[in-house]
This record gives sequence, structure tokens and C-alpha cells, in this order.
Amino acid sequence: MSRPSIPGSGLAKGLAVTLRTMTKKTVTAQYPDTQPELPPRSRGVIGLFEENCTVCMLCARECPDWCIYIDSHKETVPAAAPGGRERSRNVLDRFAIDFALCMYCGICIEVCPFDALFWSPEFEYAETDIHELTHERDKLREWMWTVPAPPALDPGAEEPKEIAAARKTAEKLAAAEAQAAAEAQAQAQAQAEAQADPTDPQGGAS
Repeated sequence: MSRPSIPGSGLAKGLAVTLRTMTKKTVTAQYPDTQPELPPRSRGVIGLFEENCTVCMLCARECPDWCIYIDSHKETVPAAAPGGRERSRNVLDRFAIDFALCMYCGICIEVCPFDALFWSPEFEYAETDIHELTHERDKLREWMWTVPAPPALDPGAEEPKEIAAARKTAEKLAAAEAQAAAEAQAQAQAQAEAQADPTDPQGGAS
């Protein structure tokens, strides 16, 4: 059986909340004179690292809002060696994102297999005209340089396989170069000693 409510109890509770709030010090950030302190991985805008883009169109196909526009053309790459076969590659002509449609879900960044898209904490890109919220690749590239560095790995974590493979390859190349340099030095030293010796190593001194 519920207790009968006391008349005016709801009003008293509301006034109590108001009184507690009135006693607290208010803090107002005077934007834009005072910039807000954003978390390091804030979702502001999307930056484009154009060199990594292969025009695979995966980001545009997976975008639920269809706000990514990509244009490209094919170029023929000459053979690297004589007798080789020419290859064709996609060249990026346009990469634009309509931030009036974007819902900041991050799917395009997650599905990109070549790490060409990144979150930037930049948020000051408001426009008076909604059509100007479609930003082209030049602007997306500018935002790329505002992308924060990734967090450091755990000191006890295993080395990534890609870095380990690259390090082993670099060590093998360095060892091969050092061995080749040592062999070349030994050969040059042997030739110098042979030229400095007046006796004939084949027949000996007469």
C-alpha cells in the first residue's frame, strides 16, 4: 500500500535542487576566446592521407549516408624491367565528404584497408551555406596534419607483426651490406699487397 503524498513535497524537492545548484560556483568558458579542452581522440572531422588512398571505393560503398564522393582515372605504368609487362593503376582525382550528411559513425575509417582516413579533433568548420559543407581533398589533407599521434603501446605488449617483419628485413639488408663491404675491403687490400710485392707470386724470386 503506497503512502499518501504530502502536499507540496514535489515543489520542496525541486526547490532543494535549485538551492544546491545556486551555492555552487559557475564556470563559463568564453568561447571562442577560450578553446575547449577536447579529449585526444575526439571525432571532429575526417582527415585524408592521400598517399595511402588506392581508390578502392570501399569507404564510399560502406558509408550509410552516401556522403563520400570519389572520382579517379587509370594510368599505365611502364614496365620496371626490360621485357616486363605494363601495369595500370588508379589515380585519385577527387575525394570529398559532405559533412552536412555525415553522421560521424566512423565506418569509413574502420573499413579503410590502407589507413588513408583518420579522425581529427578539429570542429571549427561551420559555414553559412550548407552547400559549402562539402569539403574537397585539399581541405581534408589540411586536417590530416591535426590528427593526434596514436597512443603509445603497452610496454609489455608484443611487437606488431608488420614492424617485426620490417625490422628483420632491415637487419638482413644491413648485414648483407656490411658483409659485401668487408669482402670488397679485403679484396682491395689483397690487390694492394700484390701490387706492392716486387716478387712474382707464381714463379718466386729468381
